[in-house]
Amino acid sequence: MIEHHDPHTGLHSEQGALPGEHPGRARNPTVKVHDLAWLEFQKPDLDRAEAFARAFGFTTALRTADEVHLRGADAGSPCVLIRRGPRSRFLGPAFRAADGQDVLRLAEATGRTITRLPESLGGVTVDLTDPNGTRVRVVADTHELPALPARQPPAFNVGHDVTRVNATQRPPREPAGVQRLGHVVLQTTKYVATLDWYLEHLGLIVSDFLYQPGQRERGPVMSFIRCDRGSTPTDHHTLAMTLGPANRYVHSAYQVPDLDSLAAGGEHLLDRGYRRSWGIGRHIQGSQIFDYWRDPDGFLVEHFTDGDLFDCTLEPGWAPMTASGLAQWGPPATTDFLGVKPGREALRELRAVVGALRADNEFDLHRLRGLMKAVTS
Repeated sequence: MIEHHDPHTGLHSEQGALPGEHPGRARNPTVKVHDLAWLEFQKPDLDRAEAFARAFGFTTALRTADEVHLRGADAGSPCVLIRRGPRSRFLGPAFRAADGQDVLRLAEATGRTITRLPESLGGVTVDLTDPNGTRVRVVADTHELPALPARQPPAFNVGHDVTRVNATQRPPREPAGVQRLGHVVLQTTKYVATLDWYLEHLGLIVSDFLYQPGQRERGPVMSFIRCDRGSTPTDHHTLAMTLGPANRYVHSAYQVPDLDSLAAGGEHLLDRGYRRSWGIGRHIQGSQIFDYWRDPDGFLVEHFTDGDLFDCTLEPGWAPMTASGLAQWGPPATTDFLGVKPGREALRELRAVVGALRADNEFDLHRLRGLMKAVTS
């Protein structure tokens, strides 16, 4: 008798789907995007935004009076585009298509028009709108920034495997050195509809589902979603989505070379008066070593390293959503990270809860109770 081994065993989300639960992928998606290209923001003070970005580990790729492009060390597009505007807000993500034909296919399927991007970026885009009203760009043929000189990895003595003799380990206290954009997390009041939209239009597939304690029969409330590139492994999640009382940006994450870079880069940020939100620790879903920060405009951004990579064969895991289940080790999740720290943000979220409970969406009183239980568990 042949025994079948579930490769998800041991990843903490070891439960598979029950009969009738969400499959985590679309049967026949319109296209399959290859990766996140960049994220777009609007901010009133570009000098302040750029100063934080450089301390965080970005390099400025373009600076004009009204726009900043921030890049990592890897070859490719800028990671973040910031445009001057009257208030700080997230404008939306851009995903990279496999090629120009996929952009054409997506435009034809949705009745949208393909437009050329500015010469600073190059290429073309089809701009879509997800069920939350967020603009989602799918781009192709953009300019390729060359890779920046890579840092030499440190030599580690691991247990009895000695590679460093008569030499010290002195990681510099400097910006962490962002390599690339990893993922973005969005909150939605229409979780199932929004999840299905991304799976059907962009061909993304779910790595892990989370459900509220005691409410699995009502379906998941969070998903970690990756690109489907067949046998080519991709990040455990390029997009994560969670049910909540408002449609909003939650955080974005940027890969750095290693733990020393992440930790010393955090000391560099602290030296310059910036505020850590939560860290350092190691996640469960995705396994990344993480460190979260608030930028001067209040946006949550993450340094990460050593994340999981999955190919298309791995089926979704299922696990309960709990605050303690956010990390394998590290300090407890903070009230700032969870969005319940007393202050302006918590008051805004409370108003959103009241509005959501009065509106026609998936965030009802049972979901609110489940969320409160998850936050305090």
